[in-house]
Amino acid sequence: MADSGDSGTKILNFNVGVLGHVDSGKTSLARNPQSRERGITLDLGFSSFTVELPAHLREAGGHRYHSLQFTLVDCPGHASLIRTIIGGAQIIDLMMLVVDVVKGVQTQTAECLLIGELTCPRMVVVLNKIDLLPPNKRQSSIEKMTKRLHKTLENTRFKDCPVIAVAAKPGGPEAPDTEEPQGVPELIELLKKQTYLPHRDPEGDLLMAVDHCFSIRGQGTVMTGTILQGSLAINDTVEIPALKVTKKVKSVQMFRKPVSGAMQGDRVGVCVTQFDPKLLERGVVCAPGSLRTLYAALISVRKIGYFKGSLSTRAKFHITVGHETVMARVTFFGLPPTDARQPPSDATPLPPEPQLCPLDTPFSFDREYLYQEEYMTGQGEASSGPDPEQWALLEFERPVTCPSLSLVIGSKLDTDIHANACRLAFHGRLLKGFEDKGYAETALPQLHIYKTKHKEGQVERVTDDYTVIGRNLFKKETNLQLFVGLKVTLSTGETGSIDGGFGQSGKFKIRVSEGLHPETKRLLSSTSKKKGKGGGKGEPASEDEPKADSQPISIHLHFKRYVFDPHKKMVQS
Repeated sequence: MADSGDSGTKILNFNVGVLGHVDSGKTSLARNPQSRERGITLDLGFSSFTVELPAHLREAGGHRYHSLQFTLVDCPGHASLIRTIIGGAQIIDLMMLVVDVVKGVQTQTAECLLIGELTCPRMVVVLNKIDLLPPNKRQSSIEKMTKRLHKTLENTRFKDCPVIAVAAKPGGPEAPDTEEPQGVPELIELLKKQTYLPHRDPEGDLLMAVDHCFSIRGQGTVMTGTILQGSLAINDTVEIPALKVTKKVKSVQMFRKPVSGAMQGDRVGVCVTQFDPKLLERGVVCAPGSLRTLYAALISVRKIGYFKGSLSTRAKFHITVGHETVMARVTFFGLPPTDARQPPSDATPLPPEPQLCPLDTPFSFDREYLYQEEYMTGQGEASSGPDPEQWALLEFERPVTCPSLSLVIGSKLDTDIHANACRLAFHGRLLKGFEDKGYAETALPQLHIYKTKHKEGQVERVTDDYTVIGRNLFKKETNLQLFVGLKVTLSTGETGSIDGGFGQSGKFKIRVSEGLHPETKRLLSSTSKKKGKGGGKGEPASEDEPKADSQPISIHLHFKRYVFDPHKKMVQS
């Protein structure tokens, strides 16, 4: 942590994300005056309070700090702003999930819980609005709701997390501020108990999430926010990717005191050379050149179990990555059947919800992948087995700027906010980004995702022991030259290769280099004799060209086609 001022005193900053349903009373807890004026928190609101450093932190090596600052990051409950929650989630050390004690867990509460699981190691549940419960039933209602919450959480990483009951704003939002909140001192004590020394690393490229921006005349423009990674110091040059400009750091403040620098996890105000603050209300600031602007990306992907819809290739999802949410078209793909590492069916089932598990098979452009029409779940619909490993190609509707290895969340944010349905669909990590606008021509052909194709036709007749004529495998207009040399199998067991077209109607010749089985020839000639007595329309049937009609022998053609191959070549293994 950076020193605050010259007094040698250090403050440990601990970020607490306050999440919950839109009217669960989060803002009353985070008490942020600007948000309260606007009536509802639509942005990450920040407020903070400082307490004496708890003894367990001092013993754990925190003796460099003299006090502990809690920064409450009030994340919006508004559904369409899931992106804000995810944007802020990278800096959250502890999550405070606010639940309305009367209503219990609602859809958005579940979504907040999922985001917490993906982004945060610890949680405290706050049962709010206990003043609305009749005094004679209050205790039993709190106990009942606490039990229900523990049941909800038992399959998540927050199993057995503490639950505390409060009334942050007795009498509701309209009530005068004279009413004392209930349970808040106990909540602060609980938060102190739950703190730990967060891992903070000054290394790596600077990435700072900016949540507010304003000008100071004669000094410059101040950006306030939290450092997500790396560090910064006075005289550093920083880049504002959204504005495509770089600026020099003139001064840095922490806890309203000037400091020479700051690092990951710190809340700071950074003054840079003047620019119009209206251009950057929220966004990111980074080390020059460290963020990339992507037109498409490859990600590892895991479906979120609570999402009830299907995940189909070519469908569009809202993709939240870094600090942006943008629509993208998705293509799912997985390992070919022989490579797919399905865990044995008696394997211990994974918890039903997100643990950001590393994939067993690292992604590589050198291997082949199987195209999927949709995301594959475990073993069938009712399965509790883990899903097979799979990936997705995201093609963004507009370019996004983000750090590498970002957390990615796909959602259906256009679902009705009041529908009782989870809108978070899948999550993953960004593995590879495409920065070239023409990525479809330059990069995608290197991605070996294939579809398997199967065509079936019939043998029309045999011309000699090594040649048959086939039909119904191709359309009249098909360019047969593309298929010459491909192997086919007859239903009688012989293998042959396509030798070329025969006539104009899509018929073709097959060369059977090992020769036809005697049984096959007998089958072909017997069927033609039955038919051939009177010939067809004035054509006498000739014995040396037996026709095969009554029990047609089928021809099977199997091949692979690579989805992104510009030449649409057919390949047989």
